[in-house]
Amino acid sequence: MPRVEYQKRLENLREDVLYMSEVVGERLRMGLDALEQKDAQLAEEVIEGDGEINRMYLDLEQDCVDLVALQQPVAGDLRFIAASFKIITDLERIADLATNLGQYAQNAEQDVFPDVDIQRLGEVTLEMLDKAMEAYSNEEPDLCYEVAARDDDLDEMCEAASEVVVRDLLENDPLDENTDTEALMGEVSRLFLTVRDIERVGDHTVNIAARTLYMLENNDELLY
Repeated sequence: MPRVEYQKRLENLREDVLYMSEVVGERLRMGLDALEQKDAQLAEEVIEGDGEINRMYLDLEQDCVDLVALQQPVAGDLRFIAASFKIITDLERIADLATNLGQYAQNAEQDVFPDVDIQRLGEVTLEMLDKAMEAYSNEEPDLCYEVAARDDDLDEMCEAASEVVVRDLLENDPLDENTDTEALMGEVSRLFLTVRDIERVGDHTVNIAARTLYMLENNDELLY
């Protein structure tokens, strides 16, 4: 393959990874909106759209394999291809978590704990994803560290959200004779799972930032 064509394929790979990130970010937004609005139809769109993300992932995976197998890239290009492959893996997993949110939205009936701001937690992950992909797109290593630092904030916010639920259950004693205990426990479980999955989205954005930093500077500081 001529060098010019090879470089074009590398550029196309970057553009395709960025496009995948836009689609995944939109699915995450839709999952959060479905939860907030208790919108079963929107939730179904998120769930049904997971197949498209999976196909996109497999196509890009094959592109990465072909570039390595056919071109034997030098160190810098190899790091870029390897990082891109790892990034699409994390993007696919974020899409899976967005699908989880859609499933939770289908079962959500009411906001039992209105003090837990799920939307705010979700907004933080969307901001982190945007920043991580900006680092990848524009080759800005400083943004990688910003994503990692923001994840520490997200972890604290998620922990605080879980504590709100536990404290409310302990202090307000909602389990009186008029309480539908099964329904309440279902809502509590759904909320804990939602917080957990949002926290995992944050972890995957850090993975993207870490791989980008390694790609740019051969620096594995954020990988472990």
